[in-house]
Amino acid sequence: MATAVKHPPVKDAANNSVRVEIFDQAYNLRGSDAEYILKLAEYVDAKMRAVSEQTHTVDTSRLAVLAALNIADEYHLLKRNQDSGTVEYLKRANRLADVLDEVLQDKPKAS
Repeated sequence: MATAVKHPPVKDAANNSVRVEIFDQAYNLRGSDAEYILKLAEYVDAKMRAVSEQTHTVDTSRLAVLAALNIADEYHLLKRNQDSGTVEYLKRANRLADVLDEVLQDKPKAS
């Protein structure tokens, strides 16, 4: 469901705010990085539109909650994958450290 009129984002450098449009609603958001805020707003807008197309729901509050759940699911899947990857790297580093210790202990000491 694309918008017929999409207003371009407006940046206000004086108070670090940017005007964005998410699912046809305008918001003035503040932050230190206007470009990052724009990316986030575009991402949320895309998620809400995808949920809207899949569910044919017109209630924006319901769409916002469903989009938030999708984003939270993505976040937790990425976090779980990262956490399990970190554990594997630590296990491998410990095994390599153990092997290195064994090699160094077996080496004859130079006089």
